[in-house]
Amino acid sequence: MLLGREAERRAIERLVAGARVGSRGVLLIIGEPGIGKTTLLDQAAAQSAGLRLLRARGTETEHEIPFGGLLQLLRPALGELDRIPAPQREALAAALALTSPGKSSPASPGRSVEFGRRADSLAGRFAVGAATLSLLCRYAEEAPLAVLVDDAQWIDRPSAEALVFAARRLVADPIVLLVAARSGESHPLAEADLPVLRLDGLGLGDAEELVGRRTADVAQVHRMVGGNPLALLELNPRSLHRIRPGAPVPVPRLLAEAFSAQADRLSAEARIALLVAASDDGDLQVVAAVCAELGVDVAVLAEAEDAGLVRIVDGRVEFRHPLVRSAVYAGAASGTRRSVHQGTAGVLADSDRQVWHLSEAVLGSDDEVARRLEVVAGHAVERGAHAVAATALERAARLTDDATEQARRLVAAGEAAWFAGLPERAEELLVETLGRSPAARPGQPGAVGPPSGGGTSGASSTAGAFRAPSHAVGIRAQELRGDIAVRCGSPGQARDILLAAAEEADDLPTRIRLLSDAVNACFYLGDTVTALRVAEKLDAILPSINQPESRLLGLVASGVARVLAGRGGSEQIRAAVTLSGSVTLDRRHQVWVVLAPLFLREREGGREVIQQVLRDSRDGVALGMLPGVLFHLARDQATTDRWADAAASYDEGIRLSRETGQTTELAINLAGQAWLSARRGRVEDCQAQAAEAIGICAEREIRLGLAWSSYALGDLELGRGDPAAALLAYNQLVGTLTAGGMLDPDLSPAPELVEVYLRLGRGEEAAVTARAFAERAARKGLPWSLARAARAQGLVDDDEAAFENALRLHERTPDLFETARTQLVYGSWLRRVRRRVDARVQLRAAVGVFDQLGAGAWADQAAAELKATGETARRREHSSADDLTPQERQVAQLLAAGHSTREAAAKLFLSPKTIEYHLRKVYTKLGIHSRTELADVLSES
Repeated sequence: MLLGREAERRAIERLVAGARVGSRGVLLIIGEPGIGKTTLLDQAAAQSAGLRLLRARGTETEHEIPFGGLLQLLRPALGELDRIPAPQREALAAALALTSPGKSSPASPGRSVEFGRRADSLAGRFAVGAATLSLLCRYAEEAPLAVLVDDAQWIDRPSAEALVFAARRLVADPIVLLVAARSGESHPLAEADLPVLRLDGLGLGDAEELVGRRTADVAQVHRMVGGNPLALLELNPRSLHRIRPGAPVPVPRLLAEAFSAQADRLSAEARIALLVAASDDGDLQVVAAVCAELGVDVAVLAEAEDAGLVRIVDGRVEFRHPLVRSAVYAGAASGTRRSVHQGTAGVLADSDRQVWHLSEAVLGSDDEVARRLEVVAGHAVERGAHAVAATALERAARLTDDATEQARRLVAAGEAAWFAGLPERAEELLVETLGRSPAARPGQPGAVGPPSGGGTSGASSTAGAFRAPSHAVGIRAQELRGDIAVRCGSPGQARDILLAAAEEADDLPTRIRLLSDAVNACFYLGDTVTALRVAEKLDAILPSINQPESRLLGLVASGVARVLAGRGGSEQIRAAVTLSGSVTLDRRHQVWVVLAPLFLREREGGREVIQQVLRDSRDGVALGMLPGVLFHLARDQATTDRWADAAASYDEGIRLSRETGQTTELAINLAGQAWLSARRGRVEDCQAQAAEAIGICAEREIRLGLAWSSYALGDLELGRGDPAAALLAYNQLVGTLTAGGMLDPDLSPAPELVEVYLRLGRGEEAAVTARAFAERAARKGLPWSLARAARAQGLVDDDEAAFENALRLHERTPDLFETARTQLVYGSWLRRVRRRVDARVQLRAAVGVFDQLGAGAWADQAAAELKATGETARRREHSSADDLTPQERQVAQLLAAGHSTREAAAKLFLSPKTIEYHLRKVYTKLGIHSRTELADVLSES
């Protein structure tokens, strides 16, 4: 019976009606137990006539069964599985155990530590999420679809994460997703920022109608339980005298006590049979077999059925309410529960479920059950269910006597937790393995790491000697802690952990890997002192290394450290680029292949590898890799003529960083986007992006992000023609670089400062700045910094040869913006010395490039200079392609390149309907009607 709830019913009716006409709807219904969530879902199902329907319900006893909830939900739709993209189909089939992932053998020492290396965590999680989205959208093609999920707080985590992924990307599909969950419970669907409908208690009038009488007792119960419908039906008003007057009455406890009291009235045999049903999934055959093992006649369940606690339907024992099940299980004696679990394990055919029950039956330690739990964890990893693997491995560790084996299993549990996107839990497990108290969350106050401002401190004592029983296991624990820290926003902590681990590592490839990761942390920190020390260690090791992968990592890391500090490094990076075509690095280290050409800033130099890594990440559904790869891709695009593409790449990097919790990548992508927004003259965007990036970077000592954000704000003001405001931002940038010893001329705003000083009439400071920068650029010896140095020298010396030299150097780099900047100042100088005809050549070219890039403010400056020569600039007409949002541009690019709608959907982790939705908007904005026209417009923009 559904009484009241008029507003709630109307809200759900609107969503269901929307699905009928082709629009999506998502709603999370939350409330306390018994408040009416299930009744609302039943009402929604009744209203969904003509819609396809998928339903699932979480159960407490199956909370650790990987993808059990997803299989329950998607089972009717599996006939469409062959119609979704192959990588997604394979991932989902493996996750749902529709294909055999390969039998895991009993783990030998060190085996479980390798779990994550066989399956990239975020790749596995998001591949299944993308497949879930694709399958739901395919199933909705025949008719609109209603997806109803009840008791979401008990849906296993991998299933919940897949649903979250899909829910966030439903834009234009005829799908309504309704999720019901208990309020106050932590689970992925509650943490996904979905639209929320909160259920409160019934009003007194509805309560009286529900219980069928109007009495003072009913009014008293209504007040005490806040109108909770189930409590109103279950509680006996005559028992209220047992409750201390004025005492708080939490509804869940009251309901649990009510259910327990009902169960207590059953016979002892009936209570055991009820406990058996509560301990597993309620399959009547299993319940009967376990009861027989325990000497109980399963027929006694009729007592519970007569009492209204359960009903037997289609061979299953279904509890009237989840709290009935919880109360029955919690109210049983611990010894009785262990006996029931032991009996259940003895009759189950599924070996994984059998082991879970055995683990609940153990009192103390049991090496055989621990070993079998490790095999269960391996199966979970092969299906992408890393959270379940973490639980299995941790439980295995708790059942293990041997200290070495226990430590190994705890590290494997920590690795699985990290790969499941649970950094806090992973950190606790890894720190426990190392014999220390759990540290604060990485990146938060109190976390292990350098003192404030201690960017050059090297390895801190907090990351000291390992106390784990196994040396190799201890090294792996620290490597994982370093990976967690650098991605979740504490590069300082990561640096210290990784350096300590490298000192302890026995084999050279492991040491190179750890030292390279430490350089990566130093790169974000702007800690050049430590980075140089690490580079010296790498240089000493490399002559002894023949393995190409290790050589590439070591060369790039050493080169990056030296470039950052202004101490050479370019030759090492060139040597690494020559190796990159023949070396395949693991996904976590592919970023080093991308970094090498970016540091050279040359037209050639292996830049094509950046696009290849991006394609590999998309095609392999390696979403966890994408924020970092997209950042580097955007940096490359922003230093060529592809600014609109760069904005789209940054935008996607920012969105995915937020979704995957990669705080460091979020800050860096924001800073990069702010820099690009500055050059495009987008004032409010630049200021907002820089402010958010600075907030993150200041808290976590990410100096690189602070530097880029200051650069963005300086360029914004210089482009707006406010040199005084630009000077403040550039001086902030110089202070940040100086604090970290970052002497790479590519990070220096010296050429911009030369222009600022000259505009402010401070010629002597401009000359000093230009000379100092020229010396640093000469030491580096690469064309990008040399061209900027020549431009600055031309300005302070009125030296035409310097300007011409700058333009020749620019030809060796892909950066059109810097070329146009030189053409602007050179043309302005020519105008001032009354060589108007020559000036027009440079200024005309500058206007064209700035207009092409979308640097409106800079184009205006160049046009004004050109007008002063007596010529009016021919300005590029505004292109409708400029009005595309970043996501619309991404969709347009993929479709214009020949990808089908479904291929584009798979690459962008969207549904085909969403791709079509964006494409319609693109066609409208561009005034076109075909993909051929689309390709033509994009090629001109």
